[in-house]
Amino acid sequence: MYFFDMVRKEFPFIVGIPALVWQVLFFIMPLCCIIGLAFVGKPFEYFVPFLDSVFGAVIIRSLIMALSNSILCLGIAYPLTYFLAFKAGRFRIPGLFLLIVPFWTNFLLHIYAWFFVLEKNGFLNTVLIASGMIAQPFNLLNSWFSVMIMMVYYYMPFMVLPLYTQFEKFDSRLFEASLDLGASWWQTIRYVVIPATLPGIISGFFLVFVPSFGEFAIPELMGGDKFLCVGSLVSYCVLGAETASYGAAFTIISSCALIAASLVIYWALTYAVKVRL
Repeated sequence: MYFFDMVRKEFPFIVGIPALVWQVLFFIMPLCCIIGLAFVGKPFEYFVPFLDSVFGAVIIRSLIMALSNSILCLGIAYPLTYFLAFKAGRFRIPGLFLLIVPFWTNFLLHIYAWFFVLEKNGFLNTVLIASGMIAQPFNLLNSWFSVMIMMVYYYMPFMVLPLYTQFEKFDSRLFEASLDLGASWWQTIRYVVIPATLPGIISGFFLVFVPSFGEFAIPELMGGDKFLCVGSLVSYCVLGAETASYGAAFTIISSCALIAASLVIYWALTYAVKVRL
């Protein structure tokens, strides 16, 4: 009897053990290996080459890419999620389903599909020429534009789902109360809805921002090897037989930059909302 009481009392901890083991094996241990690899040999020996401004520019480029992607995703996802939560009615679930469906197919298929859309003789240029909007096709591939299009397309669900969770909790009667008290629709969104959904904004923003910073496949394939980002540089170094320690060192440097940028962005988001209250 005592055994079953103990199991019932500790059941939440027992259920969480597999997740804890998974985190230790596939997050904490690899992180410790990276840190150890960066300091093998002379202390800070592998960090010195990355003090060059060229590598600083790579980190800044990746931060700009991640920040741009997060802002674009938030700007598109917020009104879209608002519509799905309050206006879509019975089409709400099918709308969410269509957002998630692309994740059921291989990631490379998504990229090659966008190749056919953005290439010089692709779908988009064909439509623009046929409509008379342009006379000559644009070279859309291997550009920052194509990188950002693919980034927004791929990371959009990571922004929509946390926002949708917050909108689901939102009491729609607050709309009527705000309007009855004389607020306009925009004032209601600004002073009532946005502060109430701030946890979803922050969660979605960082769910997009953090992985976007280390993204290497999209800049490599859609950018035509024109844009060297953090993920690409780390993969080049780590996969090399003699440069793995340099890759580990650059991973630590870029991670520190990411953490610093994340703290600044978190403060800016919370401060901006508080100022508007």
